[in-house]
Amino acid sequence: MKRSEVNGYIRYNMELMEKHHFMLPEWAFYSPDDWKKVAADCDEIFKNGLGWDITDFGWGDFGKIGLSLITLRNGNLSKPGEKLYCEKIMVVRENQITPEHYHVLKTEDIINRGGGLLCMKLWNATPDGKLDATDVHVKVDGMSRVFKAGETVRLKPGQSVCYTPYLYHRFWAEGGDALVGEVSSVNDDKTDNYFLEPKGRFSKIEEDEPIEHYLCNEYPF
Repeated sequence: MKRSEVNGYIRYNMELMEKHHFMLPEWAFYSPDDWKKVAADCDEIFKNGLGWDITDFGWGDFGKIGLSLITLRNGNLSKPGEKLYCEKIMVVRENQITPEHYHVLKTEDIINRGGGLLCMKLWNATPDGKLDATDVHVKVDGMSRVFKAGETVRLKPGQSVCYTPYLYHRFWAEGGDALVGEVSSVNDDKTDNYFLEPKGRFSKIEEDEPIEHYLCNEYPF
């Protein structure tokens, strides 16, 4: 992925969030020079992985397989006595797939905050990390639901689903891009993502123009 593409995706995300009246913290708009002025006060941001995240999951085709998000608040698994929660806001583009993966530690509510339908397929993970054929039991807006393995589930704006550990999920948007919230236990993207076909959680960036906004894994401080 090129830096010019990353810069453009972040600008697009900012516009979509503003359209849906989802307000971002000031630091979401910081340039590298802005960060230099405040870096001494931002230890939590840097160490807990807050910030922009534009990824193609190592597949090299962001339009088909990818996700844009920003982590707004998060704890740290190495500091269990501090924050126990995480919040993200994601832009799931129409027909853009986040590939099958599960978490071992994290429980998360995924909320359609507006735009198109948030669509997903769900499976239980087998002990060896494959897709199980058994029925999937989840909560949708706190109500118990049962779905067939791999059945397509569609959430309208305002609806949510709870992903529990060892639950494979694959999602995309239909009928337009969707603004999607995530409220979860502490998130660690370095150790708690288990992909059915692992390619790489963070994208390799070709530097064809200057960085407008650091990604969450790029802070040099």
